[in-house]
Amino acid sequence: MTPPGAGGGATETGPDTSVDRTPSDRTDVCIVGAGPAGALVAAKLAAAGHDVVVLDAGPRFDPAEREDRMERLLRPGDDRPVWPVDPERDAYSSTGEREYPLNAARVKGIGGTTLHWQGMVMRLHEQDFRLDSSVGAGADWPFDYEHLRPYYAEAERELSVSGASDNPFAPPREQPHPLPPFPPSHSDAIFAEACESLGIATHSVPNARNSESTADASACVGYGTCKPVCPSGAKYDATRHVREAEAAGARVIDRVPVQRLEHDATGDRVTAAVYATPDGTEHRQAAREFVVAAGGVETPRLLLLSKSEQYPDGLANSSGAVGRYFMDHLFAGMGGLLDRRTRQKHVGFITSESHQFYDREDDSRGAIKLEFLNYAGPAPTDVALSADEFGDALLSKIRESYGNHIAVSALVEQFPRRENRIRLDPSRTDGHGNPVPDVVWSLDDSTRRALRRANEIQRSILDELGASVEWTVGPENTGPAFHHMGTTRMGTDSDESVVDARLRSHDLQNLSLVGSSTFPTGGAMNPTLTIAALSLKAADHVDERL
Repeated sequence: MTPPGAGGGATETGPDTSVDRTPSDRTDVCIVGAGPAGALVAAKLAAAGHDVVVLDAGPRFDPAEREDRMERLLRPGDDRPVWPVDPERDAYSSTGEREYPLNAARVKGIGGTTLHWQGMVMRLHEQDFRLDSSVGAGADWPFDYEHLRPYYAEAERELSVSGASDNPFAPPREQPHPLPPFPPSHSDAIFAEACESLGIATHSVPNARNSESTADASACVGYGTCKPVCPSGAKYDATRHVREAEAAGARVIDRVPVQRLEHDATGDRVTAAVYATPDGTEHRQAAREFVVAAGGVETPRLLLLSKSEQYPDGLANSSGAVGRYFMDHLFAGMGGLLDRRTRQKHVGFITSESHQFYDREDDSRGAIKLEFLNYAGPAPTDVALSADEFGDALLSKIRESYGNHIAVSALVEQFPRRENRIRLDPSRTDGHGNPVPDVVWSLDDSTRRALRRANEIQRSILDELGASVEWTVGPENTGPAFHHMGTTRMGTDSDESVVDARLRSHDLQNLSLVGSSTFPTGGAMNPTLTIAALSLKAADHVDERL
């Protein structure tokens, strides 16, 4: 039986009248956003017996089309995007010191950015939760690692994480990862030799992809196109929990961007989410509890669009922190050629890292997470498609250009700064006439120092290998990892933060915000596992109130 609102026939473009997008009469919880945060909250609350409605701005993509999406990526002359961007729905501005390419890695749709993510899932370090207390930088979280530890374990089970639990720098664990690890790659072994000589410890990477089959998905079969699309479904994406939520009775409605949230006369409670359907009609979805899980850009934007007489600066914004403290992770990298075979591109994801340089001794630089790439240089198909030769000449070209590339990258922390922010740009509007988000973003000296240090470590490794370096990224030509964090930060002080330790707004009794927008600091870890842990925690608190 198809759940209400699930419908078949939702498409990427054009009208769709086959899906009922009218409001539900009785709703305990209305969730805005069907990415990993919203889907996990929906699945947990629906399983607890609550009436749940999820509203998402993007479409419901057909999983049967994933092989075709992979072919879009690989087929010569096919310029269609793997995951489409709607130029009106997804319009934005970037007026900061550095241009921020917001739509370069953003997917709006059921499943959110997990539709195209790489799938790396690590816990934050213990120091990340007490950064201000330990080194005098950033801010402290309203709880420590031990508080979130059981939710990390639950998140790893929900995401079917494969891992070796062999990281000597990671925080303490209660049990091994749910699934066995992926084996080290050929290039991992090459890096391990050099790192051992330099005294750099390497270890495996936890991945939210199946190393063996489960009831939810098959084992990874090695398509190698993990980012931007996994045709087999072995890599976790949030449609898994959307299906669980719908099986438990939740209603998930696609292509209904929420325009604003309305509150009662006292300003104490949200009363409705006002959303628009593809034909432009507006509806009001009432509920007892509201959860906004729209990401680090759209969550603050929705709150700012929901300003009222009681909240003239935006809903839940008595602190003035909504949209402030925008953070991302920065990329540092170095790569080149090695006089030995590296078997590049045999693995489409990272299987080896080093967190040796992660924890900070002081506030001079942010955290550094080293990553040893399995996909350096061109793939054989890339070489073939760019060459004019055929036959033996083409084979010779591939042999010359493929198989000797090597690269090491890093994610680098950016400390929260008030001037980095998401605000509204009234000079530009989306397809519904709402001001678009304006990303105001810049780098500071501590970030540049961390990037510079990452490059120094990378250079030492490649020099030890005897590689000829062909390219370097950082510190000035760096770019973002598209991990949007910090814009509705958690905290104990309602004058300095947007939500409390239970992810509930300081200002409104029935409004929770989940996702990386609530991170007080960002560390240098890929954020999705922490997003999942916080979402499961928030679901428990909503359940308690219901």
